[in-house]
Amino acid sequence: MKHLAHLNKYFYKYRWKMIPGVIFVIVSNYFGVLPAQVIRIAFDLVKDNISMYRLFEGFERQQLVYEIFGYSLLLFGTLVLVLSLIRGVFLFLMRQTIILTSRHIEYDLKNEIYNHYQQLDMAFYRRNNTGDLMNRVTEDVNRVRAYLGPAIMYSINTVVLSIMVIAAMVSVNPTLAMYALMPIPILSIMLLFVNRIINRRSERIQQQLSTLSSVVQETFSGIRVIKTYNREANKMDVFADESNRYRQVSLALVKTEAVFFPLILLLIGLSTIITIYVGGLEVARGSITSGNIAEFIIYVNQLTFPAMSLAWVTSLIQRAAASQKRINEFLRTQPEIQSGSKKHFDSHGHIRFEHVSFTYPETGIQAVKDVSFEVNPGEVLAIVGRTGSGKSTLANLIMRMYDVQAGAIWIDGINIRELPLQSYRGQVGFVPQEVFLFSETITNNIAFGLDKVDINEVEDAAKRAAVYDNIRAFDKGFETSIGERGITLSGGQKQRVSIARALMKKPQVLVFDDCLSAVDTKTEEEILRNLSLVMQGKSTIFIAHRISTIKNADHIIVLDEGSIIEQGTHEELLAMQGSYFELHEKQLLEEEV
Repeated sequence: MKHLAHLNKYFYKYRWKMIPGVIFVIVSNYFGVLPAQVIRIAFDLVKDNISMYRLFEGFERQQLVYEIFGYSLLLFGTLVLVLSLIRGVFLFLMRQTIILTSRHIEYDLKNEIYNHYQQLDMAFYRRNNTGDLMNRVTEDVNRVRAYLGPAIMYSINTVVLSIMVIAAMVSVNPTLAMYALMPIPILSIMLLFVNRIINRRSERIQQQLSTLSSVVQETFSGIRVIKTYNREANKMDVFADESNRYRQVSLALVKTEAVFFPLILLLIGLSTIITIYVGGLEVARGSITSGNIAEFIIYVNQLTFPAMSLAWVTSLIQRAAASQKRINEFLRTQPEIQSGSKKHFDSHGHIRFEHVSFTYPETGIQAVKDVSFEVNPGEVLAIVGRTGSGKSTLANLIMRMYDVQAGAIWIDGINIRELPLQSYRGQVGFVPQEVFLFSETITNNIAFGLDKVDINEVEDAAKRAAVYDNIRAFDKGFETSIGERGITLSGGQKQRVSIARALMKKPQVLVFDDCLSAVDTKTEEEILRNLSLVMQGKSTIFIAHRISTIKNADHIIVLDEGSIIEQGTHEELLAMQGSYFELHEKQLLEEEV
């Protein structure tokens, strides 16, 4: 239960919903126990009336005895029915309080997990796959809700009903009660043993379900690649293998439960046999009536449901504990990137890297080594280099997706670690290398970074990104829904929509991470002309492979294996006849060819 203790705060929050539910449980069980006593009286009445009916055999009053007997049975039958209806009303109220409360807590828990996901840094998402993240906020939460609702409701119901039934049994005949309850210790020992098995197997089920979800999510995300390489059959085999593993771990749990439930029924049946045998002996001694035996049998049968629900509830609680343990693992994960302040920050765009080094903690690869440079407001810095030279890592460090391990990054003379994170990122327009668009309209994608949408500003941003004419050519224009990850747009169109999205923020710092790679030379020139107007007075960092993209930059640095090997203006770097010169000559030759 230590893992489920995380949910106690929600029980306290909804205590005024839970407390009436517990009261309804108690009242409903009280009316559930009463019919046994009514039946005991009716049973004894039947025995006495039969004897009296035979006593008056041959007399006129025999008919009167028969009529009184019939009316009495009708009265007791009606009374049992009324008690059952009253109990049904309180059972309904019990479910309306406890089950509905579990839905409220489920809603709060999902929001808590989702909000926590939003706070975690990029390192966390590099370590964990999407399928597992989704599974914990859906399947695991559903398992926990089963504990919050049915498990708690039936647990309380089981405890209350058991106490009431056992108290009633003891009040009638302690000796008979003791014999009837003899199988209970056996049940308790069996329960402790089975609990551990259910817990282990439930955790395996959830882990395998996460793996299965990851396979499905990855398959659907990469469906175009799969079809291109004709790997549908291979992916089906992979899915079948993971499904079989899930089936095997699920069947292992089902087998445990399949043994557990019949054993409980066997113990309850044994209690019934003991009740009849010992009860018969007690009747012979005259300590109880035959009606008491009927009453005891009803009590024993009433304990059947608590015993059965105990097995089911145990399974629910163990599954919920396994799921909540997985949820807690992520909820207790603290983001490495913490906001340095909660105050508002107005950036002027002065950026300075001072002997910065960075190594990815997941892989141990050093991406940046002792890098220093400075960008003043209104200047354009360009970064070029081969694939894997650390260009995109510098962009991520500027956005503070990661923290440097050595050196420092200064923004307007303030260490980036000390800045209010949300306020700072809100003033940086970032166009990533891997463009991600949402399953929304083009308008909503361009205006993604803003709370209010101004269609005129959206259209202006689209014009500056040279994608306005393409959008207008669509049947629904800016209201076109672009599908998952922008699948209906070409690579160049997606890049330009992403540029428009960054421009919509009107940021003080612009970072373009190789965002023109899928755009033709003519369109690139148009975009760069438009950006030259937008970038006035702002700090701009261009990361690119093509020399044509960055040749007009105020300062260019050339990276190789995370280190700066050359820097200067376009003309200065050409004069050095080093790596930049070789890259320039190679691209000129490619264009000529």
